Amino acid sequence: MSKVRGCELPDDLLYDVDNHIWFTELGDGNVRLGMTTVAVAMAGQLVAVTPKKVGRSVRAGQSCATIESGKWVGPARSAAAGDIVAVNETVVGKPSTANADPYGDGWLVVLKPANWDAVKRTLVSGADMATRYEAKMAADNFPGCA
Repeated sequence: MSKVRGCELPDDLLYDVDNHIWFTELGDGNVRLGMTTVAVAMAGQLVAVTPKKVGRSVRAGQSCATIESGKWVGPARSAAAGDIVAVNETVVGKPSTANADPYGDGWLVVLKPANWDAVKRTLVSGADMATRYEAKMAADNFPGCA
């Protein structure tokens, strides 16, 4: 587990640092994705998570869910295009789950990605991820997670 400015970032995940989204391969060709601790710290307490419905397609760089907190409403953008094959009903019913456990019970959707190998090469992990996140937080004047 890496920590950058107090934000936990598991080393075994792949990150789209610019959009604060993590990915993990599920072994069946699908990937699960969710928001990083950085994303939930920046957003504050979540009050609504509205993912796209199962069967809907997502284009690369477009929203797979809409996230709402007391101070922010915006998209959770997926670096991968593909079809939504599962949504996390727990986080839909209790959005604060993503605040409490963003890498576990707080995941957003499972995607059957198109061209995953190409997308995977654009994501970062391990030492590269910590370095990239430090630079991103500095550029965004984000002090870190409480």
